[in-house]
Amino acid sequence: MPYQIKRIYDGLSDNDGYRVLVDRVWPRGVSKERAHLDAWIKELAPSTDLRKWFAHDPTKYPEFHQRYFGELDANPDVKSIIAELNQRAKSETVTLLYSAKDEEHNQAVVLKDYLYG
Repeated sequence: MPYQIKRIYDGLSDNDGYRVLVDRVWPRGVSKERAHLDAWIKELAPSTDLRKWFAHDPTKYPEFHQRYFGELDANPDVKSIIAELNQRAKSETVTLLYSAKDEEHNQAVVLKDYLYG
């Protein structure tokens, strides 16, 4: 299953395949035309409370990872969404798009771990 992650600010590439925004909030300064999204799946994003608690603090990342997995496990919609993404990933790359500046400590990295889990 070819999943990749990418900042939405990096723009469109030929190898992006199916582009999915996994942020709960629309990224600042990005028009819908420039985003070139195939889907915006807010249900896969961390809750507002978890996002605010994490505040992109790398020292909180291990606990954020654990809590976010817990949210995904507890969300009844996630299984069907992931099944759809996995089906799509059999035939094309699925690019998980995020807006955070930190490329190592963000929800897309955790979500990719979850998808491969």
